[in-house]
Parts: sequence; structure tokens; C-alpha cells
Amino acid sequence: MLSFGILGCGRIGQVHARAIMASPDARVAAVSDFLPAAAETLAVKTEAAVMTSDEIIADTSIDAVIIGTPTTTHYDLIHQAAAAGKAIFCEKPIDLSAERIRECLKAVETAGVPFMVAFNRRFDPNFASMQARIEAGEVGDVELVTILSRDPSAPPIDYIKTSGGIFRDMMIHDLDMARFLLGEDPVSVHATGSCLVDPAIGEAGDFDTAAVTLRTASGKICQINNSRRATYGYDQRIEVHGSKGMIRADNILESSVEVATETGYRRAPPMNFFLERYEAAYANELAHFVAALTQGKAPLPNGLDGLKAQMLADAAAQSCADGLVKSLSL
Repeated sequence: MLSFGILGCGRIGQVHARAIMASPDARVAAVSDFLPAAAETLAVKTEAAVMTSDEIIADTSIDAVIIGTPTTTHYDLIHQAAAAGKAIFCEKPIDLSAERIRECLKAVETAGVPFMVAFNRRFDPNFASMQARIEAGEVGDVELVTILSRDPSAPPIDYIKTSGGIFRDMMIHDLDMARFLLGEDPVSVHATGSCLVDPAIGEAGDFDTAAVTLRTASGKICQINNSRRATYGYDQRIEVHGSKGMIRADNILESSVEVATETGYRRAPPMNFFLERYEAAYANELAHFVAALTQGKAPLPNGLDGLKAQMLADAAAQSCADGLVKSLSL
């Protein structure tokens, strides 16, 4: 049985802890957090020891670590865990600097340890089914991908100021999904952004409304639009148009009940929070990581996927700043 150390006991650390506890092949051995109360609470739930991150990384009985700490801490923790021979599951982004991500990947490669980046949406049952059916040729050659991703409300301004911006924080999930569904890497990025939701977001140097167009070498196009405000709930939809047809995944609603009266049709709104909407995805991605470690296989998405998503986010931010199409080679 694999022993895990969880670094960071906030919302995402708790989600991953539940997934590990549900696995017959893994257990939570230790937890750490800079807030002692958070670590103690999760330790009780998981029957794990409370340690510092240094102690977890140094403990030879712990096989793998979950890095769910703030992004600014990832670089050091990845280097330390790799040097200690630990398998690493890291929340996105690996770092806000593509160069520092490359340094992390070099450390992981040198140590020869398994490394997985938490792009959980690849493991959403609906999105995963879309990708499998596209790969099987059900809609022919992919021509146009449309990704709609809109949050119910904006995060606190203090978070916005340190997030790296909407392209690196929010859209990075969609940029990875674009690569996942297109089947090839984009070679150009054109982005635009506005501040329409909250003036304070603009004052913090960010956008709350953004759109990106990606193009691959073969001419496939992906359009992504993001908003920090969706009054009707957490909006997560994807459509892929191909030479033989179209495939799409709609929102997951709070209820499947629909009422029809003389005034029309009424149904429930989409789920309103990402932890609820992607509950199955979070469980599936940890199950994949555990299975990969157990079977001696390389987990996916890997560090290179994380680097490529960051490079696309950087290109989008640059394009939005100067209005120019950015060419890149991933």
C-alpha cells in the first residue's frame, strides 16, 4: 500500500485526502500545513500524523507527496521531494515562470521520480468520454473546438493580485483542455481581455473577461472564453466540430428535474461550485496517479503538459497586452 504525505490541508488538500482514503491501494500517512489547526483537522479525519513538510519529505516510509500549497512554494517543494525520491502530484500551476518550471522538470528527470500535474478536467467523465470518442474518429477530423468556462463570481482581490492573472490562473485549465481535445499543439495564440465585472480587478492589473483563439499547424482552431461572473451558476461547456459531425458536453445541473407549464420550460441551474462540479474528476485523477505508481507506469498529465499550458497562458497574456498574434513552438 502506498503511503502519501499531503502538503497543504486547505480545500484542495482535503479533496485529495478523501480520494486517497477511498483507494484500497493508498493511505494518508502524514499531513502538513502552515496553519496548525488545518493540519490537525485533516489529521483527525485521515488518522494521519501531523508533520512539517520537511519531515514528510525526509520520511523514507512515505512514498509520494501531494503538493497543494500556494504556487509560490511549489518550486522548492518539488526540488526537495524529487531529491528525496518521492513521487510527486502537484497542483497547477507548477510555477508562474516557465523557466522555473523547466528547472523543476530537470530536477524530477534527474531524480527519476514520477511526476503528475493536476489538470483534473481531463478526468471529468464527460470530457474524458469526449476525448476518447474524438480519438476513435466518431466526429471525423477535428476542425473547431469551443470551450466556455465562466465562474459564478470573482475570487477575492487579494487572491487576484497574486494569482498570475486570468490567463495563468483560470484559463490555464482550458488551455490544457484545448491541447487534450485538439490532438496537436497550437502554434499561434491571439487573446483579448476586458474588465467588465469588477473595476477593482482592473485596478489590480488583471482582466475578468477574456477570449483566446488558438490555431494549430494543420489549421485546427480553438476558441476559449472566460468570465469571472456567471449569474446562473458555474458554466462549463465544450463543443467539438469535426468533418463527420459534432460532439458536445453540457453543464451538470443541480437537478435533472424539468418542469413544463403554460409559461414554458424550467430546469435547475448548473452546479455553483467547482468542487461539486468536478468531484468525480478529482477522484478519478488521484485514482489514476495511484494506479500508475502501483503499476510502475508514467502518470499523465505530466510536467511537460504543465509547462506547455503555462507557455500558452504566457503567450495569451502577452497577446492581450499588445494585441498581436503570438507564434510559439511547444
